[in-house]
Amino acid sequence: MKATIAAAMLIAIACAAPAAAQDEQPVSIRPFAFGSVQSFTAVDTFDAVFGRSYDPFFGGGVQVVFSGTYFVELSASRFRQTGQRAFISGGQKFRLGIPLTATIVPFEVTGGYRFHFSPHVRPYVAAGIGSYQYKETSSFNDPSEDVDVRHAGFVVNGGAEFRAHRWIGIGADVAYSHVPGILGSGGVSQQAGEKDLGGVSARLKLIVGR
Repeated sequence: MKATIAAAMLIAIACAAPAAAQDEQPVSIRPFAFGSVQSFTAVDTFDAVFGRSYDPFFGGGVQVVFSGTYFVELSASRFRQTGQRAFISGGQKFRLGIPLTATIVPFEVTGGYRFHFSPHVRPYVAAGIGSYQYKETSSFNDPSEDVDVRHAGFVVNGGAEFRAHRWIGIGADVAYSHVPGILGSGGVSQQAGEKDLGGVSARLKLIVGR
């Protein structure tokens, strides 16, 4: 009789386990789309050329989650903006009225950890590396004067995922990236003494998958 009661209690406890815990998959592959706003470390450079030091990126990627806890994420995004050629003299910024279009394409690979806060809210932290392409063109340039370079950098981020539905999640996080070696070799970034293409960004993700 005691064995029967004990067995019944164990079954009851198992049935009472949170549905989210029962639903954890050994491996879950989850595509996502996102938009972010980045405040660039090179404040003077971007403010001189574009009139502000922050701009949006849009992109997407895929996240692979292992047992609901560890994850690897691959993402790609794009920034494109047209401003003006500029120079800095005596601490003052002067725009020249010559159109300049800059394009940044980051490709990032990160690994992270998801905390078991609740079935509906999962805080996470991650860190990784990236490959960052920077292009710069102007209608007054000879094609040989255009810029097209790529450099490595690193990124860290932290935030939380909110489950809106069994198959839909909303992620919100803050990221910091450091990308040396692209800026600072010429033009307004050299005059400003700024070499880092990275910055701090706020990101919102739409995730499909459990």
